[in-house]
Amino acid sequence: MRAVSLAIAGVSAFCFGFSGPTAKILGVAGLTPLEAVWIRMAGAGVLLLAVLAVFRPRALRIPRDRLLFFAAYAVIAVAAVQALFFVAITRLPVGVALLIEYTSPVMVVLWVRFVRRLRLPRSAYLGALIAVVGLAIVVQVWEGLRLDALGLLLALVAAACCAGYFLMSDSFGDDVDTLGLIGWGMLGSAVVLLPVSRPWNIDWAALTDAVEVSGRTVPVAAAAVVLVVVATVVAYATGVTAVRRLSAAVGATVASVEVIAGAVIAWVLLGERLETAQITGGLIVLAGALLAQTATGRIGSERHAAEAAETVRV
Repeated sequence: MRAVSLAIAGVSAFCFGFSGPTAKILGVAGLTPLEAVWIRMAGAGVLLLAVLAVFRPRALRIPRDRLLFFAAYAVIAVAAVQALFFVAITRLPVGVALLIEYTSPVMVVLWVRFVRRLRLPRSAYLGALIAVVGLAIVVQVWEGLRLDALGLLLALVAAACCAGYFLMSDSFGDDVDTLGLIGWGMLGSAVVLLPVSRPWNIDWAALTDAVEVSGRTVPVAAAAVVLVVVATVVAYATGVTAVRRLSAAVGATVASVEVIAGAVIAWVLLGERLETAQITGGLIVLAGALLAQTATGRIGSERHAAEAAETVRV
């Protein structure tokens, strides 16, 4: 069962890896990052809710006492993560933006320790320190922060929101349908992004064009479909499912594979290459996140076991 859950998390990470590269293809076609993210969120929300309306209408029900949670999920876990990341990749290589965003597992560790007030083993803090060192190598601080400072800031805020995505995905109960939450979250984020994305200004004719990327011709419509279906609907559905089965800790760790998947996909589709120092730093970031999240996952397992034992005694 655990192997299946880990496989689901791996599929999610791989699908999310298409986000940056396909968004950059839309950018080559003339769409702004916020226009691309609006197409992504609106398309995925409408598609998923339409499918649920036909095959699983009960999933569309929103419990009245969960309205604020659904709203927060749409704004923080979906709209903010996607919008900030899409803007960040206009100022940073896709792989670098992903590496920074996936310091989010470290943020999950800090949240668990200082907000949820759970004691963590030393390996959790060591993992966080290792990840910070890796991040310093990624941004090459010894060269005067050569990468774009605003891009780095946007990516870090996206990382904080991404941590919120994992924590929120692990916090709701059986009264909320997973796919319903994702569908409403996507559509809600599209509504939230209306003032900044301004979809009425989108050049929709651009979707019928083809662009030249790394010596090959790519249909813009095909990139948009992959962005909506693969990198959004499938990625979120499998991602939240994995988090629900594994916990936020383990789910966030496996999701870090997106860093590798995104960099490889960007290399194949866009011809982007990471420097040796950035690859090394990225591996260190992943190692630190893995160490920290493994520790957090162990604490979570022990807590669930204790709660189960307490229930039996009662």
